[in-house]
Amino acid sequence: MSALSSNAADPTPIHMLGRMAVEIVEAIGDLVTFFLRMLGGMLVRWPRARVLWPVMYEIGVQSVPVIFVTGLFIGMVLAVQSYDTLRMFRLESRIGSIINVSLVRELGPVLAATMLAGRVGSAMAAEIGTMRVTEQIEALKALGADPLTYLVVPRFLACFLLIPALTLVADGVGMFGGWFVSVQVLGVSDHFFWLYSQQFISAYDVIAGVSKSLFFGAAIAVIACHRGFHCGAGAEGVGRAATDSFVFSFIAILVLDLLLSIALNNLYRLLWALGITVV
Repeated sequence: MSALSSNAADPTPIHMLGRMAVEIVEAIGDLVTFFLRMLGGMLVRWPRARVLWPVMYEIGVQSVPVIFVTGLFIGMVLAVQSYDTLRMFRLESRIGSIINVSLVRELGPVLAATMLAGRVGSAMAAEIGTMRVTEQIEALKALGADPLTYLVVPRFLACFLLIPALTLVADGVGMFGGWFVSVQVLGVSDHFFWLYSQQFISAYDVIAGVSKSLFFGAAIAVIACHRGFHCGAGAEGVGRAATDSFVFSFIAILVLDLLLSIALNNLYRLLWALGITVV
């Protein structure tokens, strides 16, 4: 009996690993259930314009300055970091292809989504968490309104529809920042900068980057709203929900980026094998 009690008091690493695995599976299942309930509510009732437009303005328009600054400095930093390496091989004229391909394929979608997870996701989790703590969600239920349809669906649609547009803004501004540093500061030929960029960037690269951002936006919205709905009591619970929202969203962005990169690369090889060329 004493041995059993000591084992319960001091769990072994195997017990801790198993408990962690069970908690992760439970969390993923709860998140998927939350997502399916939200989709069901969206299919039953589309959000009204007076509810949707303010959320879209908050998520889309007010995020433009953050995305603008992020994209601009990403492009400039890529130019500075790439120039010396390419100059060693006398390939500095190809710096445009390195900068723009990196932006369109990976850095633009990932870093734009990361910034939005910090700005938009944390704010959504804190807002819904505050409503949970102050029992406003219970009041919505008492009035006969579905909290998922009223609170989650507009935020999900805004993130899903607007984050791809913000990603394109980050890509465009990043290209300008890379061009400015490369041509105006480092002395690279303007003609070759855009020539090699055009040769190495295809429509498939742009489509792949935008496709990734769709999944990133959906993940940010679902995770942020889920953490807000399951917020703990008090100000500490709201703060923890906002923090968890960013951390989990960032992990989801990285995991989705890996999986989507593998899937999109395999799709490109399949299209190439079938003789379908994406310009």
